[in-house]
Amino acid sequence: MFASIMSPMGELNYDAIVIGGGPAGSTVAAFLARGGKRVLLLEKEHFPRFHIGESLLPYNYEIFKAMGVLPKLEAAGFIKKYGAQFHLGDGSKSLFLNFRNGRFTRQTTAFQVERATFDHLLLKHAASSGAEVREGWTVTKCATDAEAATVHANDGNGRSEKFRGAFLLDASGRGNLTANQERLRTIHPHLKKLAIFGHFEGVEIDSGEKGGDTVIVRLENKWFWVIPLSLQKVSVGCVMDQEEFASAKVSPEEMFNRVWQSSPALMSRMRSAKRVSEIYTASDYSYSNRRLIGPRLLRVGDAAGFMDPIFSAGVYLACYTGQQAAQVVLDSLAAGDDGAKRLKRYEKRINRAMEYYREMVEGFYTQPFIELFMEPRPKFDLPAAIVAVLAGEVDGGWAMWWRRKLFFALVKLQARWPLVPRIDFGENRVSDEMVK
Repeated sequence: MFASIMSPMGELNYDAIVIGGGPAGSTVAAFLARGGKRVLLLEKEHFPRFHIGESLLPYNYEIFKAMGVLPKLEAAGFIKKYGAQFHLGDGSKSLFLNFRNGRFTRQTTAFQVERATFDHLLLKHAASSGAEVREGWTVTKCATDAEAATVHANDGNGRSEKFRGAFLLDASGRGNLTANQERLRTIHPHLKKLAIFGHFEGVEIDSGEKGGDTVIVRLENKWFWVIPLSLQKVSVGCVMDQEEFASAKVSPEEMFNRVWQSSPALMSRMRSAKRVSEIYTASDYSYSNRRLIGPRLLRVGDAAGFMDPIFSAGVYLACYTGQQAAQVVLDSLAAGDDGAKRLKRYEKRINRAMEYYREMVEGFYTQPFIELFMEPRPKFDLPAAIVAVLAGEVDGGWAMWWRRKLFFALVKLQARWPLVPRIDFGENRVSDEMVK
């Protein structure tokens, strides 16, 4: 554990202060500490704690390896994930994606994780790497300028302290601390969703490698995830419009049960399911921040932006932004400057990566996108490019860029002229009426 260094004024001094101990905060703290830097991480909760977002992407693997935590994750016995499945709610059409299939995908294996265990493991790894980790500390105020970052925090027991560091990393998650201070959050107007979810035993999963797949079931205006967390426990959740849930005026559990019972694809998996947790709800709206940086400040993970979890990109983007931000800080400390130009390059790179997934999420809720997505054609290696994006490939260069643009151009054409057969959500429309 790093021993704090006191300034003449009694303030603790660090090379970097990290707000938040989720995957983004733990990642950036671990990389900085392993780089020999003095790091303070302040986390308001005490781990382990429940969290949703349990499916990782293959491109997490290299980040875990680089931060030295991969052996610990492999020893934890998490379920291996080799692909993802997409099914229509009435069971009429299915798509199976294997990350090994595709010439653009450099990483092909991921984990399914119970976040309480996973997040705690990452936080402990940051501490064992040399970061000073303080749990139960709530940041009450922070500011940065051209010279340093200043953070005020308390431990909930009447003890307050002021900290100063060369850089501030905001990994406060959807609390979005520094961006909310500056009123930078912009909520996506068409993605105001609600997630209803819980953990179950007895859910039917596939045999063999497919047993580790993330399963997505798409109804006309909502979708379900089925994520195996262990041989017994499975996470099942529904994402739907907030307005639809509010107008139904039923409990979350009643809504959840009504919807899965209306879908043949879900009924075949849930018929013997037994709930082993409470039913949770979470506002699942997507948002972005108009700026990801400030003087000596970088926002990482959900504090940079959040989007609908349909493609399981949340933890990957948290770790990816954490790794990139750590490198910016390391390079800036080595150069002895405020890193202004590096911060701008970071912001541009992260915005590009997040745009890849934002475009996919927005498309997922349109029928032309689903029609093309569920009917892949090998022409121009378009399916391989889409699989690579879903695996976490955000730095694929020109080969990926033009294929992604072509795919979305075809989606626009599909909206007017059917390039592939139309999908009839008729049965799902009937099912939705049953819910109302």
